[in-house]
Amino acid sequence: MNIIGHQDADYSDRLRELALPSSLFDPKIEQRAREIIEAVGAAGDEAVARFTERFDGARLSPDQFAITKAELVGASLKADVTLRKAVALATKNIESFSRKSLRKKWFGKNAQGARVGEKFDPFQRVGIYIPGGTAPLVSTALMTVLLAKAAGCPEIVVCTPPDKNGAINQALLFAVNISGATEIYRIGGAQAIAALALGTETIRPVRKIFGPGNAYVVAAKRLLFGRVAIDLLPGPSEVLVLADETAEPRFIAADLLAQAEHGSGHERVWFISPSARLLKAVEKEIKKQLPKLSRNAFIETALRNNGWFVHVKNLDDGIDLTNQIAPEHCEIMTRKPARISKKIFTAGAIFLGPYSPTVLGDYVAGPSHTLPTGGAGASFAGLTVDQFQRRTSVVRYDKPALKKALASVRKFAEVEGLDAHARSAATRVRGRSKRSR
Repeated sequence: MNIIGHQDADYSDRLRELALPSSLFDPKIEQRAREIIEAVGAAGDEAVARFTERFDGARLSPDQFAITKAELVGASLKADVTLRKAVALATKNIESFSRKSLRKKWFGKNAQGARVGEKFDPFQRVGIYIPGGTAPLVSTALMTVLLAKAAGCPEIVVCTPPDKNGAINQALLFAVNISGATEIYRIGGAQAIAALALGTETIRPVRKIFGPGNAYVVAAKRLLFGRVAIDLLPGPSEVLVLADETAEPRFIAADLLAQAEHGSGHERVWFISPSARLLKAVEKEIKKQLPKLSRNAFIETALRNNGWFVHVKNLDDGIDLTNQIAPEHCEIMTRKPARISKKIFTAGAIFLGPYSPTVLGDYVAGPSHTLPTGGAGASFAGLTVDQFQRRTSVVRYDKPALKKALASVRKFAEVEGLDAHARSAATRVRGRSKRSR
């Protein structure tokens, strides 16, 4: 862990260091992602197969990219009762939350009496990336695919990386299938994002791409923005805990360790408190709990690279620092945490009080756990079902309403020097020609 105190001479400089952009903005990673995208754009399936062998160790021909019906049946048969119950519980909460978040069409009249409004249609073909690697994220299937299904997207294409044998984790495959995916491909990394965006001989391009991933996946999404719609920039996991002296050290330590265990080494955790005693107690708890965890080597790497303990003067300074960092997950363990949360404006998700660990948001609470990381929370919100909907404005004037608007239209056209604009409205007021009647 890296420890910073407000009394340190270099306190301000070190604060800037811990709030620096994450690996999502590493120029070397961006360049490598760009090269992968260009290769997939030029060579299609051949490039995807080449990168799959290089990065995942799996030798696949293009006709092996797609998951077969037989594999889906096999995964379903292997899903035990406890997994089915866990998936069912999470699904109920996620679907309920999503239905309440759907945007609905509306229509009304403007000042001239014209009928105006908005309609919201599901994207017809969406791509969803689900990380695999050392921790197959079964929950991410639910937190993404279920939203696409709730929005009514007819084609839901999932990509997830295989192991060296070309196989997909069976629990993950079960969750992806039961959530409503219509196509599933065993490809991962930046090459999967490129295939979804650009299309290959095997995979037709999608309209919008969703889902978290490692730094290369997120870099590819940023580079392809504009060629395809992108949800947000969810990269390696982050958690920030803001706590005062009333907090329980065991809880804080457990939550920091949980978000550091994903395995990329780019995870980031911050613990901010005005209580020096609490900071020391949490540090002691981490040393006590860490050896008992199966992924302690991954956790140690993440904590060494991007683990920060910050002793601030007071909670107000802690709030300011939290907003500057813009964490993916923000836990508030203070007196009156709801009051503190009103001052947090950049977090992806906020968890209030001692009994709301981030893991509940990861798995079962209801809101999607796909959230902005790397400081992107200052500009992006987390994934919501309405992002699977495409907005279209609708305008319908009748002749009386057009007449009321004409003078203003003419003035705007005059100022902008666009006389054809004025004519297109004025010609309708004069009425139809005899030939068109």
